[in-house]
Amino acid sequence: MSQVTPIVIERPRAPHKGRFFLLAGRIALGLIFMYAAYAKLHYNGSWHLRDYYFLFAMGIDSYRMLPLSLVEWMARVLPWLELALGGLLVIGVGVRWSGLAVTALLVVFMIALAHAALGGLEINCGCFGTGSVKPGRELMLDGGLLALAVAVTAGGFLSHRAVTS
Repeated sequence: MSQVTPIVIERPRAPHKGRFFLLAGRIALGLIFMYAAYAKLHYNGSWHLRDYYFLFAMGIDSYRMLPLSLVEWMARVLPWLELALGGLLVIGVGVRWSGLAVTALLVVFMIALAHAALGGLEINCGCFGTGSVKPGRELMLDGGLLALAVAVTAGGFLSHRAVTS
């Protein structure tokens, strides 16, 4: 007697809603971070690749939290870090780790904004270029971004676990 082997037809899986939301969330978060970098590097109608950090350093210094040497270093590095992390999120490379880094940055930004709000400081946030903002309002916006960053990071880790399992 011969055994009959059943034919198994595999159907492509329907796109999972979670994957769509992860894709949309990481692209939105990445574009926001890329725009933040752009606003620091391009203002008044031109690129300021050599001197962008002067104005941004004044914004960072308005928080009155760091020594000037660290302020200047952050002003030079942060726009490029935002651009790199945003780009990684948009193209979907290293979503787990870039999402984690964006989440950590947002926590640091929120601590600085809370410090400014509690101190009653009129700050130039520096978040999206120049211009004074109310720390409380910016803190609420960053809270929404933090929720999105946590969701993207968790989704990145969970989807990675599902693929490797």
